[in-house]
Amino acid sequence: MSTEALPNIPAVSPKEPMWDAQRRRALIGVRLRRAGVYAVAITIAVWVLLPIWLIATMAFSTPQDVRAFPKALFPNPISLDSINFFLNADGIIRATGNSIFVALLAVVLSTLLAVPAGYAIARYMFPGRDAVRLVMLSVRAFPIVVLAVPLAVIFLQLGLFDQPFTLALMHTALTLPTTVLVISSVFASVPFEFEEAAQVFGCTPLQAFARVVLPLALPGIAASAILTFVLSWNEVFAAILLTLSNRTLPAHILYNLDKSSDPFKFAAAFVMLVPSLIFIFFIRRYLFNMWGQINK
Repeated sequence: MSTEALPNIPAVSPKEPMWDAQRRRALIGVRLRRAGVYAVAITIAVWVLLPIWLIATMAFSTPQDVRAFPKALFPNPISLDSINFFLNADGIIRATGNSIFVALLAVVLSTLLAVPAGYAIARYMFPGRDAVRLVMLSVRAFPIVVLAVPLAVIFLQLGLFDQPFTLALMHTALTLPTTVLVISSVFASVPFEFEEAAQVFGCTPLQAFARVVLPLALPGIAASAILTFVLSWNEVFAAILLTLSNRTLPAHILYNLDKSSDPFKFAAAFVMLVPSLIFIFFIRRYLFNMWGQINK
């Protein structure tokens, strides 16, 4: 009687159920960590965006809905009465123009001064380099009145008081230390070998900086520009001290805030948010590149 060969049946190791259980536990751990990261990200996003959404909702609600309680999450009906009333108020358009001019000028001046200074600190060894960093960092610890009051006296003596240009100089002095430190750290993260390779292929040091280093450092420069713009746009103490008739929007609103109604306050808050959001929107791709992301 012939016997046929039995098929080979793989032996089941008693350890395989244990390995399956370990893989399941590892997979569950990865999913829990991922869910935790998503939960933290969502919490931060809600924490940041919810006040902006409520301000926008109140700004586009009717004055009756603004005073009502509880507050609505959506404007119903949508009304432009508060926005129009705010924009047509005395001095608002002029103050808004002053704020935009001062903030943009502070960004330009701060960036033009911080880029060469940050590059020098990052690339060259010179006596007192660490002391320079420490002094620039300590300037941020000074109260703003320490800089604002002496500058106000100097501007009065020079006949430059109550000018948007002088306020932009003040904001540049306030933001320049932080901008220099941020940009220097960005330049330090760019390998020096890139510059050497560019010079080997015929570039001068200036051309190597402009064609190789500067494009790689643009995300960090954009981040410092955002910081400078937001600090200048929101700054109010120096604006009140250094200006009278040419006040910026925050200073003008603060001066009239105690005499204003709630719809006016919400409209003012929304209008003050818009330029910063627009500025961030146009340079967002540099920030995404800085974080290693790709924005298409």
